[in-house]
Amino acid sequence: MNSLFAKILLWFWCTLAITLVGSAFLSALNASRNPRLLTFQLEEARAAYESGGRPALQAFMDTLARIYDAKGMLTDENGHDLLTNQDRSGLIRRAGHHPILTLLGDSAPEIPRAADDGRYWFFIVPHPKVGSWFLTPDHLFFFVAAVMLCYWFALHLTSPVRALQKAVERFGRGDLGARVGSTRRDELGQLARTFDRMAERTETLLAAERRLLLDISHELRSPLARLGVAIELARSGDDLESHLNRIQKESDRLNSLVGELLQVTRAEGDPSLLRREPVRLDELLAVVVEDAGIETAAHGCRIRYTTRVPATLDGDPELLRRALENVIRNAIRYAPRDSDVEVSLETANGSVVATVRDYGPGVPEESVQRLFDAFYRVGADRSRNSGGIGLGLSIARRAIELHRGTITARNAHPGLEVEMRLPAVSSGKVQAGG
Repeated sequence: MNSLFAKILLWFWCTLAITLVGSAFLSALNASRNPRLLTFQLEEARAAYESGGRPALQAFMDTLARIYDAKGMLTDENGHDLLTNQDRSGLIRRAGHHPILTLLGDSAPEIPRAADDGRYWFFIVPHPKVGSWFLTPDHLFFFVAAVMLCYWFALHLTSPVRALQKAVERFGRGDLGARVGSTRRDELGQLARTFDRMAERTETLLAAERRLLLDISHELRSPLARLGVAIELARSGDDLESHLNRIQKESDRLNSLVGELLQVTRAEGDPSLLRREPVRLDELLAVVVEDAGIETAAHGCRIRYTTRVPATLDGDPELLRRALENVIRNAIRYAPRDSDVEVSLETANGSVVATVRDYGPGVPEESVQRLFDAFYRVGADRSRNSGGIGLGLSIARRAIELHRGTITARNAHPGLEVEMRLPAVSSGKVQAGG
């Protein structure tokens, strides 16, 4: 019997049967041991014997058997049966035993009663057919009802285990979307939800690994091919300086690509390993804006930073810096010459809101929602010639989401505006942490 359901059900039924039969038997046995009833039967048997001898005693015993469905015996003080002349002294010796011990013996349980003057012993023996005198139709009705309840209870206990087993089997066969989806509040429900979280985490890690491999194989193919062509041309000896510059450019592109792929992998790693410390986002953003000044000068544009109040949140400063830096660099890359890249920071409704806007061409409306997808570029404006590989905004989105925030983009006409909204830390918590 390997089924947990069958084992639980069998144990329930056995326990129920023992409890029902035992309680009914003891109830009937105790009812038969009613002192007043036994005293009455003893006195009636004694009176019949003393007044009419054995014939009268036999008539009384027949009446007793007909009414109570039990056998009666009357003996003297030495255990001599006054009706059959048999020796019943053994019954007297067992008279002091507990009825359960008598039940476990070889014979039927005799219920004894001694006369007050000690001259007589009266014994009554229930009918030898087991169950006929203590199990009634009422008992059987409740027994069947309890059996059905045990069946339902065993099914209730084992059904989530079977559901978990099926989900594990599907997950093991490669169905990474297999989930239990239990709503139970007991330990079995907690086990099912633990499996769901484990499966969700495993699916995320495998999907990230698969996506990383696909992205690497796709993105490295083109620069490696161009690098190979540049090397062959350099070997020809014609315009060596130009070909070396091309090789250096493709090498730098490969280095940048590998670095950003590693950033994506880290961002999609284990969220539980995320550093948590108070971060002054206004100060961090000021440092990123200052570092971006060199790039704005090279592109012939300007960057302006405005903030209204200090803003503090819990998070990983390096991931937050990468998110802010990638969004700002993306804006600088597509900002027209002699234009401004506007960076602002404010607090609203318990959140810190950082906004970056450029005055470039913007993007088509149908592409706005896909700007944060890895390796996504919008036509010529997001081509490789612009220097982007489509990972910066994807890294920014993942970093913001790991901090329980949101990042959105919209056309500002002109230009593109990116908004990053993160949960702020109250001033009381900041002081307590400090």
